[in-house]
Amino acid sequence: MQEPNQTFVTEFILLGFSLSPTTTPLLFSVFLMLYLLILLGNGLITILICLDSRLHTPMYFFIGTLSILDLGYTTTTVPQMLAHLASQKKSIPFSSCVAQMYIFLVLGVTESWLFAIMSIDRYVAICHPLRYKVIMSPCLCGAMVIFCGLWGVTSALIYTIFAMRLPYCGPNKINHFFCEVPAVLKLACADTSVNDHVDFILGFSVILIPLSLILVIYVNIFMAILKIRSPQGQMKAFSTCASHVTVVTMFCVPAMVMYMKPGSKASPEEDKKLALLYNVISAFLNPIIYSLRNKDVKRAFLKVTRLGRAPE
Repeated sequence: MQEPNQTFVTEFILLGFSLSPTTTPLLFSVFLMLYLLILLGNGLITILICLDSRLHTPMYFFIGTLSILDLGYTTTTVPQMLAHLASQKKSIPFSSCVAQMYIFLVLGVTESWLFAIMSIDRYVAICHPLRYKVIMSPCLCGAMVIFCGLWGVTSALIYTIFAMRLPYCGPNKINHFFCEVPAVLKLACADTSVNDHVDFILGFSVILIPLSLILVIYVNIFMAILKIRSPQGQMKAFSTCASHVTVVTMFCVPAMVMYMKPGSKASPEEDKKLALLYNVISAFLNPIIYSLRNKDVKRAFLKVTRLGRAPE
């Protein structure tokens, strides 16, 4: 039986990475550089899409939304991680931990579904090019993004409520670099088997369903590409698809492994590496893979840097 005067956790300690004192400054420098590059790359993509009217298309609308989400969820976690690497104080108030958990989940779930929406956009562009502008109207694109956001808000709320309904009365040291649901649940003073089932069901709805949709769509896309007679047309279509598939794989696969495995089988060090993949590395590589090597984006960059004069 629980004691009547049992105290509950008011703050958590984020243990972060297991490093020697000599390695910490190096890791801080690496993550600081990555974060600045994430801000630069994703911020530049967003600004270019807003400024250049030729990028006001459904594809770039979704890419701009992706960049904003990447900026959001890395800013939710990385600055705090840098602050903890730079100081001895590694605590976070209970309320701030819950807020970080919720915001990160909202943005992550929204991005997962956005990838599925982006695959639909590629399907229409490749398989129905003549009707592309009619089908992918601004209203439909806006409605799709709103759907992703609402799904993210709802799913994250369920995740967070089920995690926070448990009592946290014992140890308060989270073996992670931010407040992620699987890591926080390990500190609960109660049985978390119900949470494991909820996490699996929600993981199915926010990761496996979008991935399955992407898989089905790309099967149809590849069949359509094989019917293209022009080798150049095939290469262009494959290039666009390869970029999207790479980005999806980097984000969704580590997230699926993290959230759909039972908490009892979770390894803290493995979880940290997985979180780095879909939190930091994915956001860093997205602009490079998806946008900065694109000719339209390069043209827009040259136009902006030349003070609005079109490149020759």
